[in-house]
Amino acid sequence: MNVHDSERVAGLLEQSGYLKAAAGAVPDLVVFNTCAVRENAADRLYGNLGHLLPTKKAHPGMQIAVGGCLAQMERQQITDRAPWVDVVYGTHNIGALPALLERARERQQAQVEFEETLTTFPSLLPARRQSAYSAWVSISVGCNNTCTFCIVPSLRGKEKDRRPGDILDEIKSLVDDGVIEVTLLGQNVNSYGAEFGDKLAFGKLLRACGEIDGLERVRFTSPHPRDFTDDVIEAMRDTPNVMPSLHMPLQSGSDVILRSMRRAYRRDRYLAILDNVRRHIPHAAITTDIIVGFPGETEEDFEATLDVVRQARFTSAFTFQYSIRAGTPAATMPGQVPRPVLQQRYDRLTALVEEVSTEENARRGGTVVEVLVAEGEGRKDAATHRLSGRARDNRLVHFAPHDTAPRPGDIVTTRVTSAAPHYLRADEAPLSVRRTRAGDAWEARKLAAATPGDAAAPAASAAPVLLGMPTRRG
Repeated sequence: MNVHDSERVAGLLEQSGYLKAAAGAVPDLVVFNTCAVRENAADRLYGNLGHLLPTKKAHPGMQIAVGGCLAQMERQQITDRAPWVDVVYGTHNIGALPALLERARERQQAQVEFEETLTTFPSLLPARRQSAYSAWVSISVGCNNTCTFCIVPSLRGKEKDRRPGDILDEIKSLVDDGVIEVTLLGQNVNSYGAEFGDKLAFGKLLRACGEIDGLERVRFTSPHPRDFTDDVIEAMRDTPNVMPSLHMPLQSGSDVILRSMRRAYRRDRYLAILDNVRRHIPHAAITTDIIVGFPGETEEDFEATLDVVRQARFTSAFTFQYSIRAGTPAATMPGQVPRPVLQQRYDRLTALVEEVSTEENARRGGTVVEVLVAEGEGRKDAATHRLSGRARDNRLVHFAPHDTAPRPGDIVTTRVTSAAPHYLRADEAPLSVRRTRAGDAWEARKLAAATPGDAAAPAASAAPVLLGMPTRRG
């Protein structure tokens, strides 16, 4: 969601006449798009703001803006602690940023503005997309759940659903531009339709995506086990361009802790969903989120989580140490787990996750995979003389191109030769390389960005738009 919003921020600014600063240049404007999920979010923000202060003092007229969830939570505190910030805006009024920047310039004073409800659905705003071949499509914002550890509902508000026709029109427009893969986004993506009273709306949307000519891959994140229905599993099975991958947050394997978290499902229900998914989609790769050290978690509760990890056979997991978020019910719960115990449990969990994911990836040895070639997925590609991309089940694949020359957005079919906890490797020559419209779009964007004086070059730049985004591992 934050990447999606950052792309909208960049698009808004370009529409207002801003150009991306050249590498190494001092920018006239820096925008922080913040997250409030983790405990150190505020520390990171204020550290970055302090780092920029000398630069701003040395360059009169430079502006700094802060938006996103942490801005929605901190509000006036940001300019109180960092009075050199020019604009603070919230999650519900992203579209106001250009006007707030202009007002701050004219009045020579900070502008802090928030809306309590959504003014414009972010997907209706212009965007500078990071990728020419893959796109994020938001189908809803906000969340109706009341998980005791989560600050997001109070910052993003109640769930607001887009109309299906608007979503499909956006996807068709993206496909016309060369995109062949979309990821449907929602804080609780499979509760889509709750606002307009259709409990089967998400499955219908997946099936409708299957009818869009030229759309090769459809993904979605993140669903909630409470709302995961057989209809969605059947839609995944029956719609060829919906990928066999599923990110299903677990959070805890203990029924006691799940109840305390207000997660509205129990471990048996969770495992039954995974069994049903694998019965209908045998080769589905399933990933998850897990929180260690939630208040009141005992050794028995933690062992229950390890047991679910062993049974679920996750391809990978995002693992988190519980951190107090002020304003959530869990922040004041008794039984806060001591830091040394939390760290010890976290280390045990990550070791088990890595063991299981290594075994699951090793099972793919010798299989043939279809890889959507990506840009920037393999940080060591230059040194290893490999390229990287995602298989249909979303596993990361590092492959040797040999004498082929696939572009980002092209499709490579290759054979897996070895595996590691977080990726597959294919060192043999590709079995085939299919040049795609997405590869053409990537090539056109690269050419436009490299053409001096081309007015389209700034918007066509392939440089990332990730502003203040954390990296998650596990």
